[in-house]
Parts: sequence; structure tokens; C-alpha cells
Amino acid sequence: MVVVGSGIMGERLSPGNVAVALLANTLATGAGLVFLILTFGEISGAHINPVVSLIEMFRGNLSVKSFFVYAAAQISGAICGVGAANLMFDLPVFFLSIKQRSGSSQLLGEFIATFGLLAVILTTTKFRPSITAFAVAAYITSAYWFTSSTSFANPAVTIARSLSDSFTGIRPQDVLPFIFAQMLGAIAAFFVFKWLLRKVNDER
Repeated sequence: MVVVGSGIMGERLSPGNVAVALLANTLATGAGLVFLILTFGEISGAHINPVVSLIEMFRGNLSVKSFFVYAAAQISGAICGVGAANLMFDLPVFFLSIKQRSGSSQLLGEFIATFGLLAVILTTTKFRPSITAFAVAAYITSAYWFTSSTSFANPAVTIARSLSDSFTGIRPQDVLPFIFAQMLGAIAAFFVFKWLLRKVNDER
């Protein structure tokens, strides 16, 4: 809801100025991540991203059953949020996006965006858990601008954004390649930081 709603608002307030619309979208998303993580951190671990939950399952911190329950909640919640955002701006509750987001450069952007997100989560939750919400928000805020894909980095959000033909939309046919790139980025981060964090522990 935050991503799509702020995208629609930004586009309407700055018609034709994509940079201003993206800036509005970025700031709202970063701020939204802070309040979401702080609000739900003590309830569910603030699991709002299936790839983060997947990596937590790999690490033994989440059961297989819990992972699938979380993923179902994340995807259905994201879809409901997009529907609410569409309705708030007098749009159809769901309407498929025609916004093209394809090509190797976009997929590389998603790989890097997701790798970086997991890097931030894995390190801050270990060394400075009190700042995780702010670190994640800061990373996504910056990744909106330094990645070619504008950093979706979340399969649930990617699926949901295909249901709004607005500023933040993505064509349904581009969704699976994005999710594949996100999965690869998350898995790569898991192995790289498993090694790095083990090295840190060994040195200590």
C-alpha cells in the first residue's frame, strides 16, 4: 500500500516529472519500512518479505511450515494493500500493469538489490539489532536510486505491483524473472555472509 499509494500520489502531484515522482515514492517507502519493522518486529519478526523468510528458514530460525504460512500471508497482504491503494485513488481495485520491466540490466538490478538487502539484515541483526529497521529503510531508500530496477527486492511486493497499472507497476510477464533474480540474490547473500560471519566468529 505504501509503495503503490505513494507512487500514484507522486505521479499525480508531479505530472510528467518522473524524478520527482520517484523521489516521493522513495521517501514514503523508506519511512514506511521503519514503521512496519518497528511495529511488527516483536510480533512476527517483521517478516514482510518471502526471500527474507526463506533465508531465515535456511538458517534454522524458521520452520518449513512457518515459512509457507508467512509467505502466504506476505503475498496476500501485499495484494490487499495494493487493492486498498488503488481504491483510495479512485482506480479499479485490481488492474494489470502494462509497465515493462525486463532485460538483463533490470534483472541484475534486482539481484544486487536483494543481495544488499539480505546483507544489511544479516549483519545488523547480528551486530546491531536495535538499528535494523533504520538500516533496512536507509538501504532501500538508496537502492531505489542506484539500481536499474528501483529495488523491488521482495517477491510478494513484485506480485502485488503487477495488479496496479500505475507508477510502480510491473507487467505480469516480468514478474517471474524478477522473482528469480531476487531469489538468486538472496541465496548468494546467504552463502557469502554465512562465510563472512563465520570468519568473524573464528577471529573472535
